Amino acid sequence: SLFFLMNIPVVAGQFYDANADRLRRQIEESFLSGFGPGALPVKRTSNLIKGIISPHAGYAYSGPGAAWSYKEVAESKMPSTYVILAPDHNGTCSRPTTSKSEWHMPMGKIRTNQDFINKLLIKADFVREGDIAEHAVEVQLPFLQYASKDNIEGLKIVPIVVPSSGDYEELGKAIASIDKDICIIMSSDFTHYGKGYGYTPFRHKVKEHMYGMDNEAIDYICRLDAKGFRLFTKKMLSTICGAYPIMVGLEALKHLKSKEGKLLHYYTSADVAGDYGTAVGYGSVVFR
Repeated sequence: SLFFLMNIPVVAGQFYDANADRLRRQIEESFLSGFGPGALPVKRTSNLIKGIISPHAGYAYSGPGAAWSYKEVAESKMPSTYVILAPDHNGTCSRPTTSKSEWHMPMGKIRTNQDFINKLLIKADFVREGDIAEHAVEVQLPFLQYASKDNIEGLKIVPIVVPSSGDYEELGKAIASIDKDICIIMSSDFTHYGKGYGYTPFRHKVKEHMYGMDNEAIDYICRLDAKGFRLFTKKMLSTICGAYPIMVGLEALKHLKSKEGKLLHYYTSADVAGDYGTAVGYGSVVFR
């Protein structure tokens, strides 16, 4: 049954445009936006990057943040595989979950690296195979397709949805042991503030507090300090949705001999919308 071998986008037309041409324009506008890097990617170089953190909200809000990270992807050497680590927003994954199915996206299909996934299922036997209907994976894909347009045939992914529990060190180590020629995409927004998120630890100077708190978290991340980051998020009762995928990614990056991360840009949805009653932080980070 070929039907099973396909991931259908669940948030096309909602988080991003479902029409390929309009989606391409939407991505280019994200690069050129005042919150974005202000320029489209230029040609690929032989520079290596080992990972990025990119946000995953609707493109109107987080697209410019993603553009910062994907500019780095587009201008660096293309790896054999992009490993996409995403949180479980649906609450359906009791264990890390991956899928070999192709993704049929508005701008064309994306293949998975089945050989990598087979090895992962053996090395980390707590990882299971299953359906992935997770927007935190999906919203990365059009940007990744755009960044890979010079070699779209060479684009392969390994999507992994990571629940907020379990052994992040073991999973990170397993990922790094399979292939060194990978780039890790950690899909995460940062602090979710407001009554709707049940998180209002401060009522005044919300912008200053959010910037301060998220930048402290990003400091741990840039030092590849997964333990420190974990303790910080626990202490702050943090609402960073991709905290666990980030911890898995940091662990893998250490084994891939990454030295440090670098914050490219940070802003919040409230900077775009103009109202700090509800706000989500977007941090774009690159690891070399």
